[in-house]
Amino acid sequence: MTLENLILERVEPGILVVKISRPKALNALNTATLVELKEVLREASEDASVRVVVLTGDGEKAFVAGADIAEMQHKTSAEGTAFAGLGHDVTKLLELMPKPTIAAVNGYAFGGGTEMAIACDFILASANAVFAQPEVGLGIIPGFGANVRLAKFVGLARAKEMIFSGRRVKADEAVAIGLANRVFAAEEFMAKVLEVAQQISRHSHSAVACAKQVLNGSSESVGLDAKLAAEARAFGALFGSADQREGMTAFVEKRKASFEGL
Repeated sequence: MTLENLILERVEPGILVVKISRPKALNALNTATLVELKEVLREASEDASVRVVVLTGDGEKAFVAGADIAEMQHKTSAEGTAFAGLGHDVTKLLELMPKPTIAAVNGYAFGGGTEMAIACDFILASANAVFAQPEVGLGIIPGFGANVRLAKFVGLARAKEMIFSGRRVKADEAVAIGLANRVFAAEEFMAKVLEVAQQISRHSHSAVACAKQVLNGSSESVGLDAKLAAEARAFGALFGSADQREGMTAFVEKRKASFEGL
């Protein structure tokens, strides 16, 4: 397929760098980008020449600044549920494909950005990285897996705090709480990420794939599907509410939202 929102780079030995590239939107995830990601990751999972997948953002400012709010703003409940389902298709590929997936978080990772990152096997952060789940400020909840995955990284109480408050977590704190594995200076970030990816890719890819499957849990996908389906329904149910309309309208209009409840 012709890619309009992604840049692919191959680095030896066997590393595929998938770069989300919507610079004018700070790499925000719209439907077209998610469709491209789904196809590229599906192909990578089946491509024997790919041993490691690195997901990152184009430019120095943003990894992924969330889902595209301008596109989401007027979705119905059913459309919101379907949009969450598409996001789940992508995050499940990152989590369950037999190749290691590394999130190289080079800047803002808000909302869907953090959710893409935590679907990967682990996160490497630039010193510029900032994580957040700010969806409650838009009158919705995270819809691409944070309600299911975030606690696995930071624990249930910290996951609740991040999701309930929407507060921002900088790179050093992300490492301290277990969200990111390591932080590197911005000027050497991708070089350091590729060093890690190359170290992995030089080992037995069948052994690494087996280790990933065992670490994830052989029956994990069964429980995962049910949990993600519940999240998608809850995410979609909030579309069309007064708070969702106000939250997203306020964001688009660049003003503070005034919430009154459901």
